[in-house]
Amino acid sequence: MVAAAIAGVVPFGVACDAPPARAAQVAAAPTGWRPLGQWSGDGNRQTESFDVATGALRLRWETRATGTAGDATFKVWLYSAISGRPLQLVVDQAGPGAGTAHIADDPRVSYLVVESAHLGWTAALDEAVVASPTR
Repeated sequence: MVAAAIAGVVPFGVACDAPPARAAQVAAAPTGWRPLGQWSGDGNRQTESFDVATGALRLRWETRATGTAGDATFKVWLYSAISGRPLQLVVDQAGPGAGTAHIADDPRVSYLVVESAHLGWTAALDEAVVASPTR
């Protein structure tokens, strides 16, 4: 009787497994990039909100010395615009530099928070676009 009860639960538990994250699927085969925003500055900033449909993002960034003394740092955080909570640290750079960060997250309305000290910076955020399958 117990084995029959457990056997009845196991298929249900397997059926409830979450499907692979859509962002991971999209990131594997993007056919292009759609711009979500570009920003620049020499201090802290919170961007306006943007709608992420696929969950696959890339942030292209560059920092440059501003000539002031002190520890030069540059951090970029992805935040949920619904809850206001930080989702992930995207960039953590000490001193001047440049790079591209790829971000995988659930589709949602989000924004970026930039924390910058003693650096000028530019950042451009794009979302992966996937071609519709042909039939």
